[in-house]
Amino acid sequence: MTKPLGFEKPLGMRDILPESLAKQRHLERELRACIERWGYREILTPSLEYYDTVGAASVTLTDRMFRLLDKQGHTVVLRPDMTSPIARVVSSLYQDVPFPIRLFYQTNVFRAQEKEAGRNAEFFQTGIELIGDGAVDADAEAIALAVFCLRAAGAETFRIAIGHVDFVEGLLEETVSEAAVRSQFRRFLYERDFVGFRQLADELDLAPDEKKRLHSLLRLRGGKGKIQEARELTVNGKARRAVETISSLWEALEAYGVTEALLLDFNLISNMDYYTGVVFEGYAADLGSPLLGGGRYDRLLEQFGRPAPATGFAIKMDRLLQVAPANEQPWKKPVQVYYTDEYRAQALSEAQKMRQAGQVVVTKRVRDREEARLWSEQDDDAVLYV
Repeated sequence: MTKPLGFEKPLGMRDILPESLAKQRHLERELRACIERWGYREILTPSLEYYDTVGAASVTLTDRMFRLLDKQGHTVVLRPDMTSPIARVVSSLYQDVPFPIRLFYQTNVFRAQEKEAGRNAEFFQTGIELIGDGAVDADAEAIALAVFCLRAAGAETFRIAIGHVDFVEGLLEETVSEAAVRSQFRRFLYERDFVGFRQLADELDLAPDEKKRLHSLLRLRGGKGKIQEARELTVNGKARRAVETISSLWEALEAYGVTEALLLDFNLISNMDYYTGVVFEGYAADLGSPLLGGGRYDRLLEQFGRPAPATGFAIKMDRLLQVAPANEQPWKKPVQVYYTDEYRAQALSEAQKMRQAGQVVVTKRVRDREEARLWSEQDDDAVLYV
């Protein structure tokens, strides 16, 4: 006989209790205020989207989506991300709105889990999308805004690593002829398996200079000086153009005054193959997974019929909660107001006046003076109408 699921939740789902939710809402308010100051407007899309539109365009793997059938027989999905739904809106309801378009969101997304591994199937994100601007200054705006968002949330020790998808791809194309082998190298970089990367480079039948270039790729992580090191590893091609883009990007970020929070990582790679240029990830001390992720995706909107360059990022709120300080505005202890039937009107009227003055007030009807006295002994601030 199947065990009743009286207190169980679906795999990956969780309850957010008042104490944690208060901190999350506080962070959301701080992030909202920061983002709005940069000219972004909030958007909210449906929790359910058609699989053939948003689902097919999403970077999330199909087996990670929650898929359902509606009453008309259409396959729908719980939104696996917000970038694809926003691309749908920009290409339809906003088709006559001129570029650039700046939008932000604070909402939940859903990704199915095959087994319990401490991962959430529903999680909250705060993110921005800057659509219709292909200049490197748009990438700089997104990265700088990410820095200011983390500062607004109170995150103290963090770094945002910046890379470019074409640098790794271009350098591999210059050194390794087989596509399958290049795919292996990319997988090692994504998994941060540098030992496996080095072993594969040593095993290949390559000229010593080419092996040296592959090994040097792993050392291209640091400050501004890594730009020249990366330039020296490349020829005039895809990888070299990526270096020059990063060089221009760094100059723009210097103008924002945020480079002390940044790190260049030329071997940074994403598993989301829709990224087309600059990519970045944010990390905080004592947090093993990225705090935020983002980058340029210039081919997504063409799937919805309105081709446009775009960039953006998403902050993972559950991870931000782990590194942000405690809420500076803790929950207010309520004033307890006890009343008997005789004094109900007076008590409720006074309680409302206190609420209008900013106090938190809880009211309770009691049978008589003695019951009110017993309750009030548990709270020195109680008010009695008996």
